[in-house]
Amino acid sequence: MSSATPHRLPLAGALRLGRPSDIWFKPALSAVVSVAPPNLTLLALGRLDLAMYTMAGSLCALYGHNRPYAARARTLAWVVLGMVGGLAVALLASALTTNAVVLVTVGAVLAAVQKTVCDATRVGPPGNVVLTFISSASLFAPQTLGGLPGHIGLALAAGAWAWLVCMAPGLLRPHGPERRATAQALNAAAAYAATRGTGDGHAWARAACAAAIHGAWQSLLAAGARPDGTRRALEHLLVRAEVALAAPADTDPERLRAWARALRGTGRVPRVAPTGAAAEELLGVAAEQPLPPRSLRHRLAPLAPLAVRTALGCALAGYAALGVGRPYWALVTAASLYQANVTLTWSRAVQRVVGNLVGVLVFAALAPLTHLHPAALVLVSLALNFGAEALIGRNYWLGSVCVTPMALLITEFARSQDAADLITDRIVDTLIGALVGFAAAVAVTNRRAGARLDHALTAAERAREHAARLLAEPHPEPRALESARRTLAAALVDLRATADAAAGEWWQRALPEDRVVLTEQAGHRTLAATVRRQGLVPRDRDEDPGRAPGGDPAPDRTTEDIRP
Repeated sequence: MSSATPHRLPLAGALRLGRPSDIWFKPALSAVVSVAPPNLTLLALGRLDLAMYTMAGSLCALYGHNRPYAARARTLAWVVLGMVGGLAVALLASALTTNAVVLVTVGAVLAAVQKTVCDATRVGPPGNVVLTFISSASLFAPQTLGGLPGHIGLALAAGAWAWLVCMAPGLLRPHGPERRATAQALNAAAAYAATRGTGDGHAWARAACAAAIHGAWQSLLAAGARPDGTRRALEHLLVRAEVALAAPADTDPERLRAWARALRGTGRVPRVAPTGAAAEELLGVAAEQPLPPRSLRHRLAPLAPLAVRTALGCALAGYAALGVGRPYWALVTAASLYQANVTLTWSRAVQRVVGNLVGVLVFAALAPLTHLHPAALVLVSLALNFGAEALIGRNYWLGSVCVTPMALLITEFARSQDAADLITDRIVDTLIGALVGFAAAVAVTNRRAGARLDHALTAAERAREHAARLLAEPHPEPRALESARRTLAAALVDLRATADAAAGEWWQRALPEDRVVLTEQAGHRTLAATVRRQGLVPRDRDEDPGRAPGGDPAPDRTTEDIRP
């Protein structure tokens, strides 16, 4: 049985612009600072033909900007190794054969591996697309076995420089990522508190608040467990966000927003007194008991249909473009489409096509300028690099308006080419990649989406029942109650993400939407009860959760909140 609305394909919504990211300028500046020195050096040496290899390492600077610096160092190191590894495989294949069918097949397999690993490890944005762009383009670059060490060495050197560029801000603002994550949690809590827990959009705001708080705790835990006054202050603020999630009607949204604003820049983190007698102990428990990571096999298994879609779609798109344009452009277009479900994949296809079509017009306008001098080519490429990262957060198609001419200009680093031919090839390959790639997404069904939702529902229900049993005890052990609360919060966040992904998938049985809603409602009531039981709800003159908004004593919700 298919889901209720399996063929709903939005158009206008796919192109709607969103708000820019709070740190849109960080990846944009990092990309420019990482790309400029290698490219300008090659320009001075008259070897711009080597820029493709340095770009592989330089573009690693786009990753990890939302991670604490301790975790960012590890993530970026793995990204550099993954980028260089994919490049090495592509260059080796290019040196061993010129058979286009073999090269496309290698590119499709690499794209599937890159997509699966990036999704499983949640590396991104920008995820697998940049990795696939580099490896696919390298497959069709003339290569010799003797040149491999030098080209790979250039990529590694540029990757090391990108690592330094991304780590450098930590010298001035060592807690920047954790401060931003906490501010996002406070703003999400304020948005939920503004609904008083019952207003329009309260269910969506509650889910967004829970996800933001969970993400902020994960950010603090990823930073390490070393004693730190700033981190302690951030933990206190996160507890206040959790209180707002538990008791939105008793929370002042403006106070939360003021704390969030104070976390911008490098100023002092607001110091908030512990909200209860057990707060200090529970904060220590939170630092000591991070949720155990899921095994790699557990993370990879649900991604099997997506890996098959990527491999099949990229291969067919590349084969279809043989003899028509540049096969790797069609392959990369297909690889960029695949999202969590078919509906989101359709939206990305629309965004990719629109962005590329507008982008070739921008390239047509810039091409005469870039042909004046190689320096103009490098400088325009840097400007487009900045624009792409600055705009892509608002909508993928808007960033593609800069990515497309940048990709076209990169092909001219080795030699000048006819602009009309490049534009024609890009349009044809984009259309082939989008059509064939989306067709593969529709053909390869993901019936596991419903099974994953069942598992997420079961996990959330068991987590709620465990927390409810602890709440029923006269004196539950604080560590056990805190562990149960955090497990339940993570289960609810995972349930909402899984339900959203399953809702946009085609060709599957009807989803248990009512059961999802009831499980979420019961789970959040139990979360509220655990927060109250732990003594985290503030009881000072400004915030008295013992009183309802109108001034009358609020009912005791401990028993009511744990009822399904």
